[in-house]
Amino acid sequence: MIIEQIYTGCLAQGAYYIQSGNEAAIIDPLREVNPYIQKAEKQGASIKYVFETHFHADFVSGHIDLAQKTGATIVYGPNAETSFNSYTAKDGEEFMIGKLTIRVLHTPGHTMESTCYLLLDENGKEYCVFTGDTLFIGDVGRPDLAQKSDLTMNDLAGHLYDSLHNKIMVLPDEVIIYPAHGAGSACGKNMSKETFDTLGHQKEFNYALRAKNKEEFVEAVTDGLLPPPAYFPQNVMMNKLGYESIDQVLAQGNRALSAAEFEQMADLHDALVLDTRPAQIFAKGFIPGSVNIGLDGQFAPWVGALITDLKQPILIVALDGKEEETVTRLARVGYDHSLGFLKGGIDAWTAAGKESDTIDTIPAQEFADRFSGDSLVIDVRKESEYRAEHVDEAYNRPLDVINEWTPSIDKEKHFFLHCAGGYRSMIAASILKARGISNFTEVAGGFSAISKTGIPKTDFICQSKLQQV
Repeated sequence: MIIEQIYTGCLAQGAYYIQSGNEAAIIDPLREVNPYIQKAEKQGASIKYVFETHFHADFVSGHIDLAQKTGATIVYGPNAETSFNSYTAKDGEEFMIGKLTIRVLHTPGHTMESTCYLLLDENGKEYCVFTGDTLFIGDVGRPDLAQKSDLTMNDLAGHLYDSLHNKIMVLPDEVIIYPAHGAGSACGKNMSKETFDTLGHQKEFNYALRAKNKEEFVEAVTDGLLPPPAYFPQNVMMNKLGYESIDQVLAQGNRALSAAEFEQMADLHDALVLDTRPAQIFAKGFIPGSVNIGLDGQFAPWVGALITDLKQPILIVALDGKEEETVTRLARVGYDHSLGFLKGGIDAWTAAGKESDTIDTIPAQEFADRFSGDSLVIDVRKESEYRAEHVDEAYNRPLDVINEWTPSIDKEKHFFLHCAGGYRSMIAASILKARGISNFTEVAGGFSAISKTGIPKTDFICQSKLQQV
């Protein structure tokens, strides 16, 4: 018996490879499917099933490509309707993988088709359960994504309570929980950095499983939910209706373009120039109007939050050797319209005599030396981070709502810009620059570095700074 968790940190997503004898199954695969196929071939197995726990919102599954390339059957739980060939299983139905048994546990709540898959070993013993977005380590799935006119968030939360108590919590305490996500995913609010655990331990420490009754559970899991990223509904539809083959997406996006070709493509297709280099490298020189979202951070979630149209044509500037990775990571969340990358990067751009721009950025200590009572500071962290501690008199302007606050920026008054570590503030800086706002200085290292200086800080919220524009 082989059970392998294949965890992708940038998406906080767990896919699973299961094998017994010469048969294998994949649960919740990512968009790029060749690694699963190669793994099975290396192990001398054929992929028999692709099990989907639900219609994923935060990434595009590789279920369709994987089935087409291997002949595997795509399996969903009850209530799932697709526009491609798939099998809708019944609650309690069982599937054999070699000597292993996979039992379907329909667990509506996160979505109405949400399903967990219980694995029974060669002896028929309940060994582990793949819980998708129903049960995480430290949390449960958010119940607000599948709301409809006749189904509220509280209705879904109630269904989730019933599913957990009737299908999951009745299993033996030693059963291993293998969820679809971990800390950093927007599919929950309190997920642990651990990527698996025993059910018994979760009963003891997971706040949602400790709720005394349904009413308390519903209140706990619906409290404090942030709005889901804008791309979530579009990913759901791609997973339901189908999408272009990942091979075609990679072939189109992984094309090397000269500076002249790159510029021509940008004009012809009204393309967004996406620069994925690290923040401080980007700051030293970039194509005017480009947006920086670095591969070294939460790349896919921020692309999804800030580029609202999945059909937006994209041209890529990346570190040498990172071009295909960029196209792949864009495709994972449904951005299939990459047109190519700048061959030779920014050096080729400037060598061709084309204009470039820079970001005014300084170390935290220089910021502290220049800071005075008249300094205007914009903190682009989340409100919860700001509440915990912030620069005295700083304004809180979260990055994910940048479209709401940029129109009010005074283009004449200088301001300092920072986040927690410099990743988000450089994204904000690039967007501000693209919109003609340049009267700012970005603080490298963000609040993590600022907190080590003697600059005045406060650990309570300044309501006026949140309410003022």
